[in-house]
Amino acid sequence: MSKNKTSTIVPADQLRWRCPLTQLDFESTAEIPPSKEIHGQQAAWEALKFGIECSAPGQNVYVRGQSGTGRKSMIRQLLEDYQPENVKKYDRCYVHNFSRPERPRLISLPAGTACEFRDQIREFGRYVKEELNEALSADYLLARRTAIQTSAQEDIQQLKAPLEADLKKAGMALVSIQAGQMMQTTIFPLVDNEPVAPEQFNQMVVQGKVSEKRKNDFDEKYPEFQKRMHAISRDINTILEKAGKQVLQLNETESRGLLSTIGDRIKRNYPIDSVETFINEMIDDVINNFTPKGPPEREPSNLYDVNILVEHQNDNSCPVVSENTPNLVNLLGTVEPAWSSQGPTHIDFGGIHAGSLLRADGGYLILEAKDILTEPGAWRALTRTLRTGYLEIVPSEIGWLGSISVLKPEPIKINVRVILMGDAMLYYQLDRLDPDFSDLFKVLADFDDDIQRDDSNINQYISIISRIVADEKLPHFTSQAVAAIIEHGARIVSRRNKLTAKFGRIADIIREAAFLCAKSDQVLVQREHVDSAVKRTKQRASLPSRNFQEMVNNGTILIKTTGEVVGQINGLAVIHSGPITYGFPARITATIAPGRAGLINIEGSANMSGSIHTKGFNILGGLLRFLLKPIHPMSFSASLAFEQSYGGIDGDSASGAETVCLLSALTDVPIKQSIAMTGAIDQHGHIEAIGGVNEKIEGFFDVCNYFGLTGDQAVIIPESNAADLMLRQDVVDACERGDFAIHAVSTIHQALEIATGVPAGEMVNDLYPEGSLLDIAQQKTFEYWDQTLSHPDKLLAGTDEDNQSEQA
Repeated sequence: MSKNKTSTIVPADQLRWRCPLTQLDFESTAEIPPSKEIHGQQAAWEALKFGIECSAPGQNVYVRGQSGTGRKSMIRQLLEDYQPENVKKYDRCYVHNFSRPERPRLISLPAGTACEFRDQIREFGRYVKEELNEALSADYLLARRTAIQTSAQEDIQQLKAPLEADLKKAGMALVSIQAGQMMQTTIFPLVDNEPVAPEQFNQMVVQGKVSEKRKNDFDEKYPEFQKRMHAISRDINTILEKAGKQVLQLNETESRGLLSTIGDRIKRNYPIDSVETFINEMIDDVINNFTPKGPPEREPSNLYDVNILVEHQNDNSCPVVSENTPNLVNLLGTVEPAWSSQGPTHIDFGGIHAGSLLRADGGYLILEAKDILTEPGAWRALTRTLRTGYLEIVPSEIGWLGSISVLKPEPIKINVRVILMGDAMLYYQLDRLDPDFSDLFKVLADFDDDIQRDDSNINQYISIISRIVADEKLPHFTSQAVAAIIEHGARIVSRRNKLTAKFGRIADIIREAAFLCAKSDQVLVQREHVDSAVKRTKQRASLPSRNFQEMVNNGTILIKTTGEVVGQINGLAVIHSGPITYGFPARITATIAPGRAGLINIEGSANMSGSIHTKGFNILGGLLRFLLKPIHPMSFSASLAFEQSYGGIDGDSASGAETVCLLSALTDVPIKQSIAMTGAIDQHGHIEAIGGVNEKIEGFFDVCNYFGLTGDQAVIIPESNAADLMLRQDVVDACERGDFAIHAVSTIHQALEIATGVPAGEMVNDLYPEGSLLDIAQQKTFEYWDQTLSHPDKLLAGTDEDNQSEQA
């Protein structure tokens, strides 16, 4: 592997990207028309557009990406631009089911007609309550009822006449008496042509007013007349029953005719099977429960009504519903009981309420995956509805209703497209754990966290700033302030030629900069307002960083920024505080001696090393074999540690610094403490890209700045990260003055030479130039092997102890 002889110092003008002012050809955002278009997410745009326009089953959309990347804005914009025509949009109603009261009947009507339908049903109920009895009391109906009754009386009289004549001859008569609530016909004897009760008749015999012969004659004939009377009574009851049925039939026929006039009109207006069934059941209920005799026992309007769950405009618009609290009630709807001062009294079709799934029927329902997954039962209810195509509304809690019967409304066939927004982790979990997920959400719209830093997307940033300013009535931004916001977008993502797509964070900076502008009584937002907003945002979450800096300053945490030390280097790490990242130096040390334990990861032995850090550490053994190419086994015991680290460590960004530190300990060549290093490494010595490069550089710069910049202090970074640099202005200024430097390297050889000042050497025929650092390393490796061979017993005890420590 050859060394790069050219300078590794990154020029100051490449340490921070500047937004070209030539592209900002305006004085302020007042000149920029606001735009709602979302650029830079073309793949997501196409996937969303397909999911919205395609009507095939299962084409629900999972929008994968972090919040704040414009997901919801793009969905809204697509739905506004596409404006899908919905020809199957229904008003949904429930009415009483007279044949099965526990299962309210569903009526689906053309969009925009539900209110008129309800008015007509209520008019039917009002007619039953206020006008039906009056209509049944009309003169022509009274005359017909009287004629039926008169005819019946005439027939009865014809039956009774022979009996009455024979009774009169025998000195008897038919008498009707009150027996409780009923009239009863019986036979009384006549005395002086007046009927006398049997008890009184017997008393008159005792008194001598009636002869014994007359009494004996009455007692003898009474049984025969009694038989004849009972026979005639049965015939009379038949006549009365027939007349009663004729009157009832007359009332029913007339009532049905009157009600059918209203019902048929409603049927003609709504030629739907469920409407016809409901109208017929209402008419039957009136006939069976309401008579022209007195007031009805219950209020007709209680059942002769319509509960409208969803009503749409009669146009080509499409429902778009965004449910922010997708619990079972809000998603499916519910059935609520009627209440009184004593609690719930009854439950009927009037207590049914729609949820967001029904409101979005025929259109689109937008949900957050994390919200619906945290609501008990909501995800299962959603997938069941999408899988079956039917929505079932049930009470969410039925235990507390006590003895009140629970309704189960008829299910509703719905057609809704769900757009589910969530991150990648939730997507993979759902795909792995829910067998229905892949069949129900076949369209994946991937939103990236960043977009290309080109002219088009820079113009998009400008339009977004203008739109936020216009929508929220903020002061306008100068072109310099706009440039500062775009540069902050580049700083957030910290990737070559990229801008962040997390527009939520950009919007927060815009609002705070506008706030600072208003506090300073200026008309336009200036660049210093944006810079101040960025700084304030970071300061509010900087407590961990401030605490670290304080411990460095008072010597609690030992960090050296001057001098040279063997086996010690300043590594770099990051900590996160919400969306804000802070960098800080971490002292890495290494010790080495002859032995057989090999490399010992102290963090790993203490169970403080993450899997990625452990992998990076394990690469060091392979790298040493590649660099030194020993012809004998490497016989040494070495340990590496992050000093004063009391939490878990993960990531492989320190593996390059660990390699330099280990080789320093092996060769006794000191490392400049003015140097810090970050970068992953592979087994062939290439320095690979890492994350958080800007924050790591700034963390070491802040420590150096506190102790005093000497001009020797620098940070070694991977060359592949050089284009990602977006450093603070004070760091750039220090580099420009020569007080600080950034070295971008591609190999471990370059890093070793910068950190130690000793040439690493270039291998020729498996040997390095004499005096080079890697030549010294080869010699030291041979010496350790030789010592191990010369005194194996002496080294064995120490090796066993090292192995036991590593196993522990």
